[in-house]
Amino acid sequence: MPDTRFDYIVIGAGSAGSVLAARLSDNPATRVLLVEAGGRNTSMLVRMPAGVGTLIKQKSRHNWGFWTQPEPHMDGRRLWQPRGKGLGGSSAINGMVYIRGHPRDYDQWRQMGLDGWSYAETLPYFKRAENFADGPSPFHGAGGPLSVTWGERTDHPLYRASLEAGQQAGHRLTEDFNGFDQEGFGRYQLTIADGQRQSAARAYLAPIAGRANLTIVTGARTHRVIIEGGRATGIEYSLGQGKPAAVAHAGREVLVCAGAFQSPQILMLSGIGDPDALTAQGIAPVHPRPGVGGNLQDHLDVSLNWTVSQPITLYHETKGLKQLKVGLQYLLTGTGPGRQNGLETGAFLKSRVDLDRPDLQIHFVLAIMQDHAKVRPTQDGFTMHVCQLRPESRGRVSLVSADPYADPAIVMNFLSTEEDRRAVREGVRMVRDVVAQPAFAAFGAKEIMPGPAVADDAAIDAFVRARGETIYHPVGTCRMGQADDPLAVVDKDCRVIGLQGLRVVDASVIPTLIGGNTNAPTIMIAEKIADAIMGRVPLPPEEVTVAA
Repeated sequence: MPDTRFDYIVIGAGSAGSVLAARLSDNPATRVLLVEAGGRNTSMLVRMPAGVGTLIKQKSRHNWGFWTQPEPHMDGRRLWQPRGKGLGGSSAINGMVYIRGHPRDYDQWRQMGLDGWSYAETLPYFKRAENFADGPSPFHGAGGPLSVTWGERTDHPLYRASLEAGQQAGHRLTEDFNGFDQEGFGRYQLTIADGQRQSAARAYLAPIAGRANLTIVTGARTHRVIIEGGRATGIEYSLGQGKPAAVAHAGREVLVCAGAFQSPQILMLSGIGDPDALTAQGIAPVHPRPGVGGNLQDHLDVSLNWTVSQPITLYHETKGLKQLKVGLQYLLTGTGPGRQNGLETGAFLKSRVDLDRPDLQIHFVLAIMQDHAKVRPTQDGFTMHVCQLRPESRGRVSLVSADPYADPAIVMNFLSTEEDRRAVREGVRMVRDVVAQPAFAAFGAKEIMPGPAVADDAAIDAFVRARGETIYHPVGTCRMGQADDPLAVVDKDCRVIGLQGLRVVDASVIPTLIGGNTNAPTIMIAEKIADAIMGRVPLPPEEVTVAA
């Protein structure tokens, strides 16, 4: 009979859970159980960076494929919300862009009373996780589990044009989005090494495969956390819908790491949340925390497309049977277009000059992309993604039933404020101005989406409502806060307020959305909380100079 008693149980093997399982099991005397609802994620699509286009667009064994409820400010559309399923979680299907956010994002957390979360205090954990291709520096680490590199094709003429056009439009260049100055156009750093995706599972779990004190169970859906006498003592889970439930016991702690949608779902299924909402679903309230599921934030994104007159984009490299050739070349030799993600340059910009940090992020994609790559391009071209970084809008995650196999109910509530609408609208105009610069003239760039006729405020707003989507960065639904804050879910050490032996450690604890992609911050959070769990002295703060 398999052992059911462990020191720690980690729910979810994503960007945070993989880190915690590895760090906690570093001590051979500590027994760790990692339960993951998905599979092992050994597919070539996961390993191959170019596989992102397939992984992100469809529900599969790698992708939960959630849909939101009809969105009230987005023409009542239900929006696609892909989330990673399997070892590595969303880091196994994401775009592999390594961004930490702006230093002031973390100083803002500290100003909210969250001791230990300033930029100076989080930087050492970013660095500990990192193995940067250029070696160590005041801003980067070397020798950590997570390989971070530069793109292999930034000499491509369109990537170069995007940087030159940014300068011609009056924006500056920055050498390192994660360094001294985030603002400006520049190259992205990527979680790709030797042409292979570096998911959190590949970085943290693969090197310790076979570790005797770490048990990994895949295909395991968590039903609930067991709470006895005000303490989390274990979990109930099953290995398939309709299969009998099993129980695993945690002698020290249960760590919920299921992401911004499913961590609050698991808490609510466990009786932790708003008592009235739980009772309405037939769940007996165990611990009242009305903030569970609230404070949902995400980056709204809108994609603008241009055609080019030269056959130099990913469409030309992958059209027709060439797509099969790309896969075979990668499988047999590890070479070719499969090694890239098609996204190596971009920008961080301010939609207003009076802002203290950029509120827009631009992703330049070497292909025409709409609707999460669900529609294959039919001609050469490129995409400028306009992403609003600091939304005022807040959504919610709730339950549709007490069935642990049911998807959560998600309302993003995008564009609920005029400031959010204004910022995206200005972003559309700013990227149009960039593409209108001489650097793109040689490529015959012609806008096809939304098209030049969409020009005034009302038309741009209508386009954004009709076409806007997530850029895959949901956070905040189990947010950190003070113990006396009735809407906070966890404290600064990610412990569920008012309970013993239970933490939430993932992007759901982020109180305010950071300015950038969320994979790197989630890994940092897990690195930092691993020290707190093990009672280690935090890494000393590192004071560095950053741009004003």
